[in-house]
Amino acid sequence: MQEYEFTLKFKLPNPDANPDMYINSLYESGCDDAIIGVGIRGFIGLNFIRQASSAYEAMSSAIKDVRKAIPQAELTEALPDLVGITDVAELIGCSRQNIQKLLSKSNSTFPVAVYVGSQSVWHLSEILTWLTKYKHYNIDQSLLEIAKTTRTINFTKESKNLDPEMQKQFQELVFN
Repeated sequence: MQEYEFTLKFKLPNPDANPDMYINSLYESGCDDAIIGVGIRGFIGLNFIRQASSAYEAMSSAIKDVRKAIPQAELTEALPDLVGITDVAELIGCSRQNIQKLLSKSNSTFPVAVYVGSQSVWHLSEILTWLTKYKHYNIDQSLLEIAKTTRTINFTKESKNLDPEMQKQFQELVFN
């Protein structure tokens, strides 16, 4: 069994409901390994440290446990996925300047940012894979597995909103 740390954010079925009302039922449904955040009315966040045989098993069981307690809860985001340089540095235990230096010296191989600007954003899984492959960093495999899993969950969640015909046309354009 491996230990996996991740965060799941949910939109509550009743946006006016006080999220505090769900804390006991979440605990009873199996979310006793999560720190529950209820800062925004209509939403709830759970930071899990869950033991499982895989990241998929850890996250899928956590989602099922939340839905046992709050059946109509809508998953809005799984973390960590999209990150900036500071986030990466914190997750792997080095300085932000170190990551910035790696980026500036390795522009040709460094993963392409999802958003480029004063605060660029990348998929964590791509940066961790790059650090392992090109810089020989010893990345915690559970972190890499979680990053790949959260990216897939978020993409799957968003893909339901795509127009199937447009998606097919763009796949032909992009991949051919």
